[in-house]
Amino acid sequence: MKLKSILLGVAASAVLAAGTIPAALADGHEGELYIPSLSYRTGPFAGGGIPFANGFADYLNMLNERDGGIGGIKIKVEECETGYNAQKGVECYEATKGNGALVYNPLSTGITLQLIPKAPVDKIPVLSMGYGLSAAGIGEKFPYTFTYPTGYWSQMSSILKYIDANGGLKGKKIGFIYLDAGYGREPIPLLEQLGPKLGFEWVGFPVAGKDMQNQGSQWLNVRKERPDWMIMWGWGAMNATAVKEAKKIRFPLDKFIGNWWSGAHADLDPVGADGKGYLAANFSGIGTDYPALQDVIKHVVDKGNSKSDKDKVGDVLYNRGLFNAVIVAEAIAAAQKATGKKAITGEDMRLGLEKFDLSNARLKELGLEGFTGAVKGDCADHEGGGSVFIQQWDGNDWKRTTDLIEPMNDVVRPLLEDAAAKYVSDKPDWKGQTCG
Repeated sequence: MKLKSILLGVAASAVLAAGTIPAALADGHEGELYIPSLSYRTGPFAGGGIPFANGFADYLNMLNERDGGIGGIKIKVEECETGYNAQKGVECYEATKGNGALVYNPLSTGITLQLIPKAPVDKIPVLSMGYGLSAAGIGEKFPYTFTYPTGYWSQMSSILKYIDANGGLKGKKIGFIYLDAGYGREPIPLLEQLGPKLGFEWVGFPVAGKDMQNQGSQWLNVRKERPDWMIMWGWGAMNATAVKEAKKIRFPLDKFIGNWWSGAHADLDPVGADGKGYLAANFSGIGTDYPALQDVIKHVVDKGNSKSDKDKVGDVLYNRGLFNAVIVAEAIAAAQKATGKKAITGEDMRLGLEKFDLSNARLKELGLEGFTGAVKGDCADHEGGGSVFIQQWDGNDWKRTTDLIEPMNDVVRPLLEDAAAKYVSDKPDWKGQTCG
């Protein structure tokens, strides 16, 4: 991948917003593994979108420079700017899907929800890695959507397990502050189900998008409700504001846990020492102390072919974007092996997403030992039921503080199956698949 290809996609987004498909995007990409990147380097959530897009592009660029691509074919990453806007995301999808797109990583729950019904029609899989529709983890109902390595409901169950292991859940009150959008509301059905089963009470504190930096009323209510723990499903400026408000009302930050989109360097750098003690879930390694990250620095960053500053390589969201690219690359290789073809299609890629095996041994081979838990593709399980770990802000940086925490799969899986059945119940033409 050349840097100019990324710049082309970014420049093209301005034209897409005007409703015109640029000629460069209308051309095919024969002889390449074409990966559209629906990035958001602009808008209210750019602070999260930029490092993620950089990590994603840099890993695939590293494979091109070091290995000549995957299976002897170069990878073409082409960014299209969405601004985290669902309509622009769909415009990017429509503008790029005819170029031989292998997979879409929407990087937005809103965009994901729009693309889920399009994927089986166009035969291009959607990989919403750790976001999107939790029910899409049921492969029999969603053949073309994947949420590896784990989904929102599983993550919430792991967070609840952490709380249970650190003082117990029974008889406790859990506060849930969330962005009042599809993303933020996604885990509420699980809280409604698990509260009575596990003996805890929960109370919600929604934050409208326009109020992300004005949460005074929510935190006054938190002080009134006096929850034992707070959990946050936030994004962008909401996260730093919430931590500052929690500090202001003297809520103990070591009882405040953000999800994996509420625990990045971009979230706590603005808070600094005042955020010491705050916790967050994560599923990908922190820092550059991995051979694969060192290869990215050597082959891409040090050669000036990255959009990232060198000191941002290894940050939480950079590494998560890199991990997203790892899953894409492993699925491409699995698809090539399964089909015997080097130049694969979106339909082949779907097969690869059900056949890759990112075992601990494979992670070591890739130079990512200890970076994350093992993830294995599967026909029936498009979520992976992966584990998370808890990290803590020390006032200056994130430090991992726990081993991997497995989700409550025995509880979550039946709920996901029910939700998946409900999703397709009013769609008579919806096509699932049978998994042996």
